[in-house]
Amino acid sequence: MQLTEPIRQILNHLETIHSFNAKNPLEDTRKYLETMSLQLSRKKEPIAMIEELNIPLESHQIPVRIYRPKGKDIQNSSAIIYIHGGWFIAGSFETHDAVVRKLANKTGSVVIFVDYRLAPEHAFPAGLNDCIDTVKWVADHAESLGIDANQIGIIGDSAGGALATGVSTQVGELLKFQVLIYPAADHQLNTKSWETYETGPVLNKEGGIQAWKWYHPEGADHPNPLAIPILIKDFKNTPPTLVLIAEHDALRDEGEELSQHMKDAGIPVRISFYKDMVHGFMHMGEILNEVQKATDEIAEFAHQHLKTAGK
Repeated sequence: MQLTEPIRQILNHLETIHSFNAKNPLEDTRKYLETMSLQLSRKKEPIAMIEELNIPLESHQIPVRIYRPKGKDIQNSSAIIYIHGGWFIAGSFETHDAVVRKLANKTGSVVIFVDYRLAPEHAFPAGLNDCIDTVKWVADHAESLGIDANQIGIIGDSAGGALATGVSTQVGELLKFQVLIYPAADHQLNTKSWETYETGPVLNKEGGIQAWKWYHPEGADHPNPLAIPILIKDFKNTPPTLVLIAEHDALRDEGEELSQHMKDAGIPVRISFYKDMVHGFMHMGEILNEVQKATDEIAEFAHQHLKTAGK
């Protein structure tokens, strides 16, 4: 494994991060992701407005954060639903704040970040249902949100990529495009890339196995394709998709296989391979120029599929 000097610098820094006063491994994982994101993301970009609200459902509420980009009319905007990663067990508004601000400004779209329920407290399908319900709610309330209901896309990174894939098979008719950033797709963790990167960088197999058990406890005996995208047979309403793959990533092979499954099903798919990159590189804008490159590529893809984006 030949790592570039910036990547080695990042990995050395990651080894110095220790979660403060974590009570158990789950809390340690959650705090670690927050600390990594805050320390390695570039200074947060200013945007026009941030709003937080709760989507009311019968049994609970879904917190969402709405990012409105600089220099855009608040009315009739295109929109992007963002589904965060964190192995289904971690992640929050703050872990992805820098990434989402950058995407909002570059795409010119309102970005709606979903704070879906996490495992193990809420196993599958809770988080997926929250994401599906958010897409439906945004489409139903588009006018009051200042959004064009016909100009909505979805982005998911890592575990969020698995969730986005499930969402798009269920309500893809509401979506104009999909971006999957180094997506998780398979609970078996038995690919060649998992063999190569079993102990890192960034991810490790032991943690991945535990995360999948927490997220989808029935997965070993009764795997559900909506939880495990590699098993999806019918991509039906899935919109045109861009998949970003990182070279030194344990999830590389399953991301490529998922992309091929979509292609085989007739979905327009573009795969973009980020040489030298590791899992989670979108959080590393303080050091890596590739973060801006990926942001630009995502924005270009969005502009191709959203009439109002970027205007």
